[in-house]
Amino acid sequence: MRVLSQAHFPELPNYYRGKVRENYDLPDGRRVIISTDRLSAFDKILTCIPYKGQVLTQTARYWFEATSDICPNHVIDYPDPNVVVGKRLDILPVEIVVRGYLAGTTGTSILTLYKKGERDMYGIRLPDGLRDNEVLPHPIITPTSKEFDGGHDEPLTPADILDRGLLGQSQWDTVSQYALALFARGQDLAARQGLILVDTKYEFGTDEDGNVILADEIHTPDSSRYWLSDGYEAAFAAGSRPPSFDKDFVRSWVAERCDPYHDEIPEIPEELIQQTSEVYIKAFETITGRAFSKDDRGESVVDRVHDNLTAYLSTR
Repeated sequence: MRVLSQAHFPELPNYYRGKVRENYDLPDGRRVIISTDRLSAFDKILTCIPYKGQVLTQTARYWFEATSDICPNHVIDYPDPNVVVGKRLDILPVEIVVRGYLAGTTGTSILTLYKKGERDMYGIRLPDGLRDNEVLPHPIITPTSKEFDGGHDEPLTPADILDRGLLGQSQWDTVSQYALALFARGQDLAARQGLILVDTKYEFGTDEDGNVILADEIHTPDSSRYWLSDGYEAAFAAGSRPPSFDKDFVRSWVAERCDPYHDEIPEIPEELIQQTSEVYIKAFETITGRAFSKDDRGESVVDRVHDNLTAYLSTR
């Protein structure tokens, strides 16, 4: 299978390896971000999914271009289907999650908190009587702390953010305005494709002049929850989970066979990996309304990325 498992190029400076992305900070203030095909879960890399990195990079590209009139973003260029060259930013220490529905499974999700009886959360009061997966009266921002040292994120209110000095009032106002406008655009364009953008997360940073800039990714299958519009009403009426892009085949398969946090991960069947790849590709095509074009140039994906980056950086 053609996969990009790593993209470590010693000739490029200031290398940083993330869970799924490899980064290089160039001396001129640009950052090279390479999305690999690694699949991360349970605090470890499980396997690689063919074309996953290309899908995520190109889905984010679609959304960055579709929202560039709302707020500035970090993108400078795309020298390869798996690569974005962006402006290096100082990332703000608050993760911005926008939610349009009472959904989620994590400890910080509003559905989890709501089912515990909480109504006041994230500086917002939700009404009684809401059901699982019900649309909220209006989209809300549920910020969490962004722990850079591996700690656990925690829910924040706007007052927390300001009192702790995580953001200034002007920054918080700007981030909030941008996030809600981006989400509204996302829901509108998703609806045209027969999708419901349920919730998503945004990451913002500041440039050398203090301007707030959208960074990382936007509205990808990994950063967002999408439901299929066709089938939502029936599922909601039945109290069942709305239909969605189910791309957690590998995660579920592993969890059924071992304690993934402590045991050795068993060998994952190729058929399962291919199935997951097909879901990612289908997600791209459904979200963007465009056909996915597999870039199979070069002897391997890493060779193609290296050649494209070398050619790009030699001229810019």
